[in-house]
Amino acid sequence: MGTLLTRVLALAALLAASSGAYAHVEINIDLASQTMTVHSGLGETYVWPISSGKAGHPTPRGVFRPRAMYVMVHSAKYDNAPMPHSIFFYGQYAIHGTNAVGKLGRPASHGCIRISPAHAATLFAMVQRQGAEIRIVGSPFDDLARGDRRSRSALGFAPMRHARTLRQWARDPLLE
Repeated sequence: MGTLLTRVLALAALLAASSGAYAHVEINIDLASQTMTVHSGLGETYVWPISSGKAGHPTPRGVFRPRAMYVMVHSAKYDNAPMPHSIFFYGQYAIHGTNAVGKLGRPASHGCIRISPAHAATLFAMVQRQGAEIRIVGSPFDDLARGDRRSRSALGFAPMRHARTLRQWARDPLLE
């Protein structure tokens, strides 16, 4: 009976220790809104503007895991362009910092996911510590096909509050 109890306690300790290893960073990229939402296994949450692939240079969609990470790498394909804090997730596609921060919020890359250098450093450190799952969905050109022109300013990412109509107020004047 003592060995059975010892084995059960050892198994419980093993399961408890391994459950912490599953804490990872969830990186959700929405190409339609050109935003990245990051949920850390430690409870941190961030929403950052991105630049994905422009027309003719699509960003791959799907679920990925980081394959390689480099504090600094230069693109041999695109004039030795710097790619700080690169997280490669599919072939030559990576999430990385960019100096072209004025283009964040709209498609501008050759398929990579660009973010600001500061956000890239933060994300790189989190993924290095915790691991990650990268989920890329949507199409950056959905809004253009519908004729919906989104604001490209930083305020374009703020939630819009709509005033209530007179009919709504008449139904419930105390509702905010």
